[in-house]
Amino acid sequence: MTKVYTKAEGTDKGHPYWPRSLSIPNYIENDRSMAEILTFLFSVSGLLLFVTWMVTGREVAGLGAGRRLSVARRLALCWFAVCGFIHGIIEGWFCLYYSIIPSDQSFLSQLWKEYSKGDSRYVIADNFTVCMETVTAVFWGPFSVWIVLAFLYNHPYRFVLQLIVSLGQLYGAVLYFYTEHREGYSHSQLGHPIYFWFYFVFMNLLWIVLPLLLIVDAWTNLSSAQTLSDNKVRGKEKTKRQ
Repeated sequence: MTKVYTKAEGTDKGHPYWPRSLSIPNYIENDRSMAEILTFLFSVSGLLLFVTWMVTGREVAGLGAGRRLSVARRLALCWFAVCGFIHGIIEGWFCLYYSIIPSDQSFLSQLWKEYSKGDSRYVIADNFTVCMETVTAVFWGPFSVWIVLAFLYNHPYRFVLQLIVSLGQLYGAVLYFYTEHREGYSHSQLGHPIYFWFYFVFMNLLWIVLPLLLIVDAWTNLSSAQTLSDNKVRGKEKTKRQ
């Protein structure tokens, strides 16, 4: 039976979040299990990975006949496809409905209530998380999809987009961890193998490690392109002088 927790109960142990004294008016316990929620998340992500991997295996316009994207590039695009889903749909849901998530039983609201066991800032609509997730959903979600398309059609601005989105993701993730560090990791059960280490640490650490690699990749490619452009200009100036 679904339980409804009042504000008075929420100030004690009427909810599963930390700190235990947290007040969550009108909180309703999930009727979906952790297994159902995680199965949905990883199934959709896995399907997107598979579809993107297959699509990126085709010949790419502008690369030349018979030329295809490298394995590393295809993996990067798989990452951005999943980012488009997570930023645009899941985080988009949060930035639209953060005010009613504690009492809402929609599937994505239950997903956020489950994740909040690792970071209760989401279930209390903490100002930082609302602002950060709104920027992420509005910009990095659509931009991630744009990156996939830009590489598939070999657009010249593709690495610029990759650099912008990866820098935005890295900045957001660093602020996410740092703000919680300054609060003494008070919004999770410190050391819990699932809620702290998997939900809070591992799932967010991905948005530090992978964007860092993609920033280096974009930097390298943009620097090479600028070097070629500079050499071309110098070549033209040398020809004029001769």
